[in-house]
Amino acid sequence: MGANPPAALDDSTESTVRIPADHPGVTDLFAVLAYGEISAFYRLAEEAKLSPSLRGKVSVATMAAAEMGHFETLNRALADRGVEVFDAMAPFVRALDAYHNSTDPSTWLESMVKFYVGDGIAADFYTVLATALAPEVAAVVRDVLAETDHSQFVVEEVRGAVAESRSERDRLTLWGRRLLGEAITQAQWVMAQRDELTELVLMATGDLNGVAALFEHMQTSHAERMRVLGLG
Repeated sequence: MGANPPAALDDSTESTVRIPADHPGVTDLFAVLAYGEISAFYRLAEEAKLSPSLRGKVSVATMAAAEMGHFETLNRALADRGVEVFDAMAPFVRALDAYHNSTDPSTWLESMVKFYVGDGIAADFYTVLATALAPEVAAVVRDVLAETDHSQFVVEEVRGAVAESRSERDRLTLWGRRLLGEAITQAQWVMAQRDELTELVLMATGDLNGVAALFEHMQTSHAERMRVLGLG
């Protein structure tokens, strides 16, 4: 992942809550991130074919390589906890595959919007959680969510296209809204399936009102990313 992850919900103060590194929800958090990264690798490698230019193909292939590097970071973090990565990822396969199947891009521009906006939505969620994690755990999460240099390439591609076509802008605006809805549904499903992860999210946000505030924050950050792409 890597599409401008935001600051915490309250930029003025970092959460004083610290979820211990041995909390069982941390293993789930690393696992869902790991499957997200390996899914992104295969998705980007496939979608590179949609690029109309060699520059685009190389840029997307480089993005895919970065995702694989993030997966390896999470693999090591899980191994350090005595956890086998494939077993840990298994509970999250259905939900993440369902998200990608329901948001399968049909054009190059849809693919670029999904990379920038879709991955950014996930980054919003996990970055906020990182503020409440033990430092050594938060460092792993922030590392795999770090922005890549290729985000600017995506912005240029999309902004240039929508500036030339009102119909393209309208179509991609609807696509962005769909990505937001599907991503929030996926996040809710994952939390509902894994008690340890649900507990971690509640500890990080404070309570159910905090969870609601987190989803509102995700929507606000989504609107800003859409604006950056010329779709606001």
